[in-house]
Amino acid sequence: MAEIFRFGVSLDKDLLARFDRLIESKNYSNRSEAFRDLIRHELVEREWQEGKEVAGAITIIYDHHHRDILNKITDMQHDFQGIIISTQHVHLDHDNCLEIIAVKGSPKQVKKLADTLKSIKGVKHGTLSMSTTGRQIK
Repeated sequence: MAEIFRFGVSLDKDLLARFDRLIESKNYSNRSEAFRDLIRHELVEREWQEGKEVAGAITIIYDHHHRDILNKITDMQHDFQGIIISTQHVHLDHDNCLEIIAVKGSPKQVKKLADTLKSIKGVKHGTLSMSTTGRQIK
């Protein structure tokens, strides 16, 4: 386990009260864990900005009845097979499907794939959730 260092932080009383309400609503057990999480979040965003390898998920919802959409989605995934780890296809109802695409690669390529998939006609909604591969963050 890493060595722990203690340090003090000075905050405005109202800001601290708002922070305490926030961390309570997110079920943090203490301020230290909330601060660690905030720091990790900023470090992960720095990894993205610096182009370091990321891991994440692209989620799209689409109408599977839309003409040729499944072929377009599959073709796009083949074009980006170097960054796709896994895919999962879920039938939400008679008309709508959910596709979850796990990715690992450069932030630029991951964003490009997400934007390309979201722009396919018949895709109703798409999101990209990027994270770290965990190698840089403790």
